[in-house]
Amino acid sequence: MTEPWGDPEKIRRILADGETWAVVGLSDHPQRAAHGVARFLKQHGKRIVPVHPDAPTVHGEQGYASLADIPFPVDVVDVFRRSEAAGEFADAAVEIGAKAVWFQLDVIDEAAYERATAAGLDVVMDRCPAIEWPAHGPR
Repeated sequence: MTEPWGDPEKIRRILADGETWAVVGLSDHPQRAAHGVARFLKQHGKRIVPVHPDAPTVHGEQGYASLADIPFPVDVVDVFRRSEAAGEFADAAVEIGAKAVWFQLDVIDEAAYERATAAGLDVVMDRCPAIEWPAHGPR
């Protein structure tokens, strides 16, 4: 049995329905994983929103210093931060009305999973959308 945070149906739903992805930790450093994943998402028709304290413009998209600063709805909060820091972004995702939280590979916070799930969000942890896309992404 798979962990509840790797549920294929949640993964399919997020990849299919999540149009606007706030990518926490995205900066203009091409060697970083967040940069490549954001590019992948954009190439697959998703709107990406960089979220970084420096608020850089990445892949032509205006960045914001925090999730609360984004002036439009966000569907998915994609977290590229250490597990110890990830929970605050799950809580912020709930506060801004996001539909889902996606914690990247090796990012696991079971308490944050429980809080966000209890608030009605779909949550995926320890997965990468670029890796999951071939099996679960829209065709």
